[in-house]
Amino acid sequence: MTTSPHPSSSVEIPGHGEVPRHVAIIMDGNGRWARRRRLPRIAGHKRGVEAVRATVKACAERGVGYLTLFAFSSENWRRPPDEVALLMQLFIAALENEVQKLHASGIRLKVIGERARFDRKIRALIAEGERLTAANAGLTLTIAANYGGRWDLLQALSRLARERPEAMRDPLREEALTPYLAMSYAPEPDLFIRTGGEQRVSNFLLWQMAYTELHFTDTLWPDFDAASLDAAIAWYAQRERRFGRTSEQLEEASRHPGRGSPLPVAGDA
Repeated sequence: MTTSPHPSSSVEIPGHGEVPRHVAIIMDGNGRWARRRRLPRIAGHKRGVEAVRATVKACAERGVGYLTLFAFSSENWRRPPDEVALLMQLFIAALENEVQKLHASGIRLKVIGERARFDRKIRALIAEGERLTAANAGLTLTIAANYGGRWDLLQALSRLARERPEAMRDPLREEALTPYLAMSYAPEPDLFIRTGGEQRVSNFLLWQMAYTELHFTDTLWPDFDAASLDAAIAWYAQRERRFGRTSEQLEEASRHPGRGSPLPVAGDA
């Protein structure tokens, strides 16, 4: 078991700066971007890879510590087989072509999700990319592939029951479960962005986004760029993150930052 260095926000209240530590993104709109241009859907996915590259670079330059991208959900297997096959080819190409560039930039790569359904080549490329970049101290880029928030909770509970059965006999505390979640190595997301105009989280990081600020934009993912990221960060910087506290408590904490933060209470979040 790996102990998380980042406590849950419902246990300990994180600090709040103008730049979020952790940005999580659902990259939606590739197909619509292509359709509007009378192109095949895969053209939108290919253009989306360029947006990924630009967003990774922009996050690193702005001091974001963690960027998590929802690349392929556990529900995306329901898409037409031809499209799924093309997406897998695109995933292979990205792993083959981008990992060395990430490593040269000091970026650490992580991949979360159920890997068993991917073919052997994809699993090997993921393992090699994580191994190569493991010691990098810059931005941590996480790709969620064949991932679902419900799967994450179930696998965490299964591992906890298997490795620490005594914890399951007592009232279960979230501190016991959190280290088994797929992103135990990262702080919870401060800012969530979904492109493409939809306003739902679609089974993404359900546990981790309990207190995340949710930003929805009509911009289609292939058109998302550094200016789009800056707009989302500017929106985030104006948010009042209370974690169960009152506005008056926030003002007091800002005047006396050394006094610590109270635990959250039921009520207005």
